[in-house]
Amino acid sequence: MAERRQAQISSRKQPQQARSIELVASVLDAAVQVLASEGAQRFTMARVAERAGVSVGSIYQYFPNKAAILFRLQSNEWARTTEMLRGILEPRTSSPLDRLRAVVHQFIRSECEEADVRTALDDAAPLYRSAPETHEALKTGAALMRRFMCEALPEASAEQRALAINLIELTIRSVGKSYSETTRTSEEIDAFAEAMADMFAAYISQLSQTVEQ
Repeated sequence: MAERRQAQISSRKQPQQARSIELVASVLDAAVQVLASEGAQRFTMARVAERAGVSVGSIYQYFPNKAAILFRLQSNEWARTTEMLRGILEPRTSSPLDRLRAVVHQFIRSECEEADVRTALDDAAPLYRSAPETHEALKTGAALMRRFMCEALPEASAEQRALAINLIELTIRSVGKSYSETTRTSEEIDAFAEAMADMFAAYISQLSQTVEQ
């Protein structure tokens, strides 16, 4: 079962020449547009081909089905999130709580600015959620958070750190998704993110004091 699922969402081949690279890029751009306008339920290879101005056969050279395209879009999103986390969390130029605050602000803003595509990708997640590629794609971001939490909570146990990570990630994703469903002003986004960051900072500070006693 796992091997069949893996074959379904893996790209057929990677583009090598400039023309094929441009083709795949245009297909992915078109896929984002179709996903945002039509949603996951109406997302089809034919609609993507039409929006990209290419034949369906051209898309099949690189993607075996729509699940593979959606997984590529989601993988790209995970990669951008990972790089955002790396850029904020790894440089130790500010305190851990200040860096966590910056992550919250960046994540909530991106949730609101890309709400249509993010919501549609969430709806499409059952197509690839259990695939091996999904777990592999999330490893880097998870490792970043573990290293950061070791710095933020050096005296905490591995279980306590894991709980903190899980609580923060689940809260920021679920609340952020719900918050982004309504159009917000920049000022509203900043105020909401600041309040959420305050909540996380209080939680981490209290946990740190508890484990040090």
